[in-house]
Amino acid sequence: MKSKVVLWSAVTDVLCIVLFVAIGRKNHDEGEAAAGIFRVAAPFLIAAVAGWLATQAWKKPLELQTGVIIWLTTIILGMVLRHFVFSDGTATAFIIVATVFLCAFLNGWRALARKRLNR
Repeated sequence: MKSKVVLWSAVTDVLCIVLFVAIGRKNHDEGEAAAGIFRVAAPFLIAAVAGWLATQAWKKPLELQTGVIIWLTTIILGMVLRHFVFSDGTATAFIIVATVFLCAFLNGWRALARKRLNR
């Protein structure tokens, strides 16, 4: 059971990040090609992996603290990687939208899962 929760948690985090990027690219008419989505998502996916490692998320993937640290790592490290490694923009509006969206999604699904499992 626990290995399924860990797998689904990782997949859901990846889907949240990819969804964020896909919506953003669609809203900015940048296309929906998988390569473009992956290029934009890459710094955030790398950062999310770092968040998983930092929290050892596989031990308690649904915990609030785990989600918050993964979210913060994804935003902070993701923006740093995006700017310095991937040479992409980090406009203030983008940072705000990314922060709010990823907070809601990376922590929201965890809250819903905890609620469902506690029933």
